Amino acid sequence: MRRESSSDFFALHVPGDPFVLPNAWDVASALTLAAAGFPAIGTTSLGVAASAGVPDEHALTRQRNLDLLSTLSTFADAPMLTCDMENGYSQDPAAVVDAVDELLDSASAVRGINIEDSSHGSVTDAGTHAAKINAVKDRHPDLFVNARTDVFWTGLDDLAEALDRVDRYAEAGADGIFVPGDLDHETIARITEHTSLPVNVLATPRMTRAELADVGVARISTGSLLYRTALTAAVDTARGFADPSSTPRSTYSYSEIRDTVTENTRIGRR
Repeated sequence: MRRESSSDFFALHVPGDPFVLPNAWDVASALTLAAAGFPAIGTTSLGVAASAGVPDEHALTRQRNLDLLSTLSTFADAPMLTCDMENGYSQDPAAVVDAVDELLDSASAVRGINIEDSSHGSVTDAGTHAAKINAVKDRHPDLFVNARTDVFWTGLDDLAEALDRVDRYAEAGADGIFVPGDLDHETIARITEHTSLPVNVLATPRMTRAELADVGVARISTGSLLYRTALTAAVDTARGFADPSSTPRSTYSYSEIRDTVTENTRIGRR
């Protein structure tokens, strides 16, 4: 089978014709999604962390992502892969580059990474994040670096701050911009109109792919939604056997999964 190149992954990002990037948490979920026809698969740091019993956003997914993506890369029909590297696992650009080096040396199917500008629920210094992006692109110019700004995700709700960070990350060499959060059409349109880089948003039941296409989105990520949905379905199925009259509940939230894991670890009890 032909091995897709990095340019194939770049080509998926078409503003106004967004592709859906499903995020997997283990080998089975990744291969099942690939078999369903999705050309590229991402990882979800929450799913990878929670499925291993460790909290997200504590740089504990590095080895687990490495193991997962390395294993997937051994399959002849491996899809193109992109790794959710949290904040790069460090505030030191050189250490972030080392982590990327290790990933690419071990996982040949990786075509991109995602790095976020927040840690433990707060945005971090934009200049430091830009330096990380620049350092990674300087070492790996063919790697798609999706620069995530968590201005809305952390609750700041400051469009001007988000756009300033978008500009700084673009200048640093980012290939795409990821702006997660509960955004409305107008806000997304303001972002896509502001930057020439392909814009990535989270999938939401409030907007269809067509609606996101209309406002210029290039990539739609599922984030931790599929993992949370899988857990919800598992619980509903078990309840159905125990009590046929039980009512299905809504999908577990990000914070419910994160807190369940964090509260049962030493990190969460510090």
